[in-house]
Amino acid sequence: MKILMFGRGVIATVYGWVLQQAGHDVEFYVRPGRAETYGDAVDLDLIDTRRRVWGRRIVERWPVRYREALEPDHDFDLIVLSVPHHRLAEATAFLSPRVGQATVLVFGNIWTEPTAAIGALPADRIAWGFPQAGGGFGADGVLRGMLLPSVVFGTLGRPPTGRERAVRQVFREAGLRLRERPDFRGWLWVHFVSDAGLLSQGLRAGSLSKLVGATGDLREGLLAVRELLPLLKARGVDLRRHRGGVLLFRAPTWLTAPALAWLTAHVALARVSLAAHSDPEAEEPREVCRDTLAEARRLGISVPRLEAAEPLFAREGTSRA
Repeated sequence: MKILMFGRGVIATVYGWVLQQAGHDVEFYVRPGRAETYGDAVDLDLIDTRRRVWGRRIVERWPVRYREALEPDHDFDLIVLSVPHHRLAEATAFLSPRVGQATVLVFGNIWTEPTAAIGALPADRIAWGFPQAGGGFGADGVLRGMLLPSVVFGTLGRPPTGRERAVRQVFREAGLRLRERPDFRGWLWVHFVSDAGLLSQGLRAGSLSKLVGATGDLREGLLAVRELLPLLKARGVDLRRHRGGVLLFRAPTWLTAPALAWLTAHVALARVSLAAHSDPEAEEPREVCRDTLAEARRLGISVPRLEAAEPLFAREGTSRA
């Protein structure tokens, strides 16, 4: 299959590598001028857990191909769209007249209604998924990250279409297990508020990497997410369908916070997922917190911990603290 990864972010790069290793023809779309900046290879330092519980470390220089233009008559079969949620509208506006015959896999955080999030992209060309990988590019340009053995797919209340089944098969053939979420809209929003609570505490600490082994900070992050669960109910999410996703935040923090602290300090998979997020100026954590707080205020939901962190993510002149 001919696959276009939209952008060269962490998720696009990790899964681009995975899909090329599985025999697919992979290219990256980047903004004009970026190809020269990025260079013709990516330095990888990954923990790949597809075949080993504790993972296999991959250290290699991976040659990649870029394109800085995308014509409507291209011959890509699949476009993987994984961008920060606040960049999704811009990305879909660019892609909508350039989809060609491809299926577009929307692969990341969404906080609006999914059908609205895709803008003018044709709904019958969309597949919905969520990555199970993470990491970050260091100052030396090396992508340090982790790849979990599964990937999440979902639908919006109907069985997968033929296009969606074909996308699932691509990832299955790459050695990844598939986790299906029939209420994908609700699952995405549960994940989003989980991010908001923990990211708000990461902003207070200086970055998400500072939460590694930090029992107190992790406890506050878990409690921040717990305060956000009523927001999900107010948005119409049936939390009974997502018991596994919210269990960590409903359980006693005297138990969960020390356990998470130990895991992030001693288990490589847990540590890497936080330690790579060390950029105190990263914009996406702030955007996630801003949008979550704005929705809580719109619906009249009290979220004191997120509100207390607002000075750290509010745009200049907008904080109520």
